[in-house]
Amino acid sequence: MTYIPLYSAALAFVVTFFLIPPIINVAKVKKLYDVPNGRSSHTEITPSLGGIGIFAGMMMSLAFWAPFRAFATLQYVLVAFFIIFLIGVRDDILPLAPRKKLYGQIAAALVLIFGAGVLITSLYGVFGVWGLPHWVAVLISLFTYIVVINSVNLIDGINGLAGSLTVLLAGLFGTWFWMLGDIGYAVLSFSLLGATVGFLKYNYTPARIFMGDTGSLLVGTTLAVLAIHFMEANGHLTPENPLWFDSVPAIVVSLLVLPLFDTMRVFIRRMLKGKSPFSPDKTHIHHVLLDLGLSHMQATGILVGGTLLFFGMAFKLQSIGTTYLVLLIVGVATLVSTLLSAYAKKREKTLDAKQDDFPLKGEIKVDESNVLTTKIKVKPK
Repeated sequence: MTYIPLYSAALAFVVTFFLIPPIINVAKVKKLYDVPNGRSSHTEITPSLGGIGIFAGMMMSLAFWAPFRAFATLQYVLVAFFIIFLIGVRDDILPLAPRKKLYGQIAAALVLIFGAGVLITSLYGVFGVWGLPHWVAVLISLFTYIVVINSVNLIDGINGLAGSLTVLLAGLFGTWFWMLGDIGYAVLSFSLLGATVGFLKYNYTPARIFMGDTGSLLVGTTLAVLAIHFMEANGHLTPENPLWFDSVPAIVVSLLVLPLFDTMRVFIRRMLKGKSPFSPDKTHIHHVLLDLGLSHMQATGILVGGTLLFFGMAFKLQSIGTTYLVLLIVGVATLVSTLLSAYAKKREKTLDAKQDDFPLKGEIKVDESNVLTTKIKVKPK
């Protein structure tokens, strides 16, 4: 068995690991920060160009190790990555209008669909649907790319979460491709894995840099490519093959349940409140865990571990059928998120009640140097 995927991971790791510190320094000099606001989970200004390091590590590794003769469509995958990279960098430096970002994502997705041929040609039994007409396959694939890209972008809200989930998924997809003998996609998976591990060294608490839109959009695009190719490659296997999955759409849903379900949940909550589904707030599941008093790393560990549990459940229960398994995954995710949200609200009310018992009395003054100073006294009732 060739060890090229491991070599690609190692090279991507080294490039990203040693490139991130200079990126941090440049961001500080040029004052390219992510400034905390009312929706932020961090409290300090932090550079948000880590995606440049991830991109550089991936591109270097792919250029050096990818088997271009066997991976004939790689050039189109790289074109799509460059489009996403340019959108992300532009947005991290000077924010883009959501409409323009969407146009760029559509362009990248169309390159992947028509150029690289990475599209969903069958629903593999979901709601009894199998093969799809080409135009339907294109529309469903386009929708899938946009949803996955943006859902990964939306979960990038606490230290280590998006990166850790990416390492898990890239490792699982890459190992499957490697065992299958699909070295091209194995190299793509492990290049993403290595680059992300190199970035995570600087993103775990206390985070020195964030991946920004440059990283989250690139990661989301790559995971969408891997997930779709995984389903299509599995569709060409027979049940006698030990690598074959009976309910492959449910397997993919279980692996992407965190970004996909959380995005759906948040959008529905916002619309029920009469708000735009794209209006920002702090209702994501990682915010709920923070409200429960967990640290960034504890919340990250729970969410990544939960993804593994969903994958294990989907793997063990494939025999119940694809449709029922997908509905079960969504049902369990709904139940867990509902219970967590209810407990977080209860905890918040309890803390508010305790604060009422110990009101804060004080005054705020600004001295001659315009430095804000606060004097607060706590006086029990």
